[in-house]
Amino acid sequence: MGQKPKMARSRFDVNDEVIHFAIRISLLALLVYWTFVLVQPFLAILAWSVILTVALYPAYERLARALGGRRVLAAVLVTVASLAIVIGPATWFAVSLVDGLRTISDSVSSAEITVPRPPTWIKEWPLVGGPFYEFWSLASTNIASALAELGPQVKAVAKPLLGVASSVGEGMLKFLLAVVVMGFLLLPGPRIVEGVRALLTHVIADRDDEYLKLTAATIRSISLGVLGVSLLQALLAGIGFAMAQVPGASVLTFFVLLLAIVQIGAAIVMLGVLVWAWTTMDSTAALILTLYLVPVGLLDNILKPFIMGHGLKTPMPVILVGLLGGTIAHGVIGLFLGPIVLAVAWQLMLAWMRDNTSKVPTDGPVHERVGL
Repeated sequence: MGQKPKMARSRFDVNDEVIHFAIRISLLALLVYWTFVLVQPFLAILAWSVILTVALYPAYERLARALGGRRVLAAVLVTVASLAIVIGPATWFAVSLVDGLRTISDSVSSAEITVPRPPTWIKEWPLVGGPFYEFWSLASTNIASALAELGPQVKAVAKPLLGVASSVGEGMLKFLLAVVVMGFLLLPGPRIVEGVRALLTHVIADRDDEYLKLTAATIRSISLGVLGVSLLQALLAGIGFAMAQVPGASVLTFFVLLLAIVQIGAAIVMLGVLVWAWTTMDSTAALILTLYLVPVGLLDNILKPFIMGHGLKTPMPVILVGLLGGTIAHGVIGLFLGPIVLAVAWQLMLAWMRDNTSKVPTDGPVHERVGL
């Protein structure tokens, strides 16, 4: 018996399949969007918790082995120690920063700030001597007018800084919640890593392990080598500023933290404080403060080479963009979250570009191969 010829599918059947497919895709997109809306308020906390977990996991493993495999106890101790580190210095820093900014604002508004007249030899500086002398002279007679002239130049920088100050309370709460969540992530850490690796297998099956290792190495390098050292340096500098009763100590400490994170270095702040000390304090007190601040200023040069991994040098502009963008997007927690996330993206992009470049023929210069 001959087989019956297959009947051609009607145009209506095809249209029904397209409609059903579009409905399924729309429902999936709606589900993804709705999930994002529900999770979005907690994304910064979850991201910071994951970063802390990755950064502190080696220390947690060593502590668990030292405690005879008591992993729950090790997780509790790491969480408690992290909370103790965050609550004390961070609370002092946050409260002092808000008070310092409020004091500066009140002083400027009431014209209580006095600036001495500039020395005449500043005029002899090449290029910048004349304008700098005129601005200093204006500041010595009318500080409000001088700050008004600087308004357009500092507005872009002042806005993120004021955003940080205004979100200090919210940021402190997010920090504490992130540390608590980190404590719960330490125990199932290996299972979470396996889940992430399984997800990456569907995207980059041949490079999943390499990208996971690179991500972990970058997080530890930036969080400990950059943020950790910067926090330690700012904390020690703040203690010195407070003990010496430096005016605006908390605000200066904040600038030490910013300059250290973006890898510019806090030398300019330290130098300004030492100049103030030697011109207003007695010689003994100024010498003691100098002997204290000089090692603190060199701390990053000493510790970073020992902490940061080899070959994981993220450019300063990437850190700076991450710092400003994170601060604008997430407030005070973004100050630390932004540089890490952008550094991870930067390192993964470099690894992906190296992988793709190795597959491209390299016979002859690039401009000749592309016809330029």
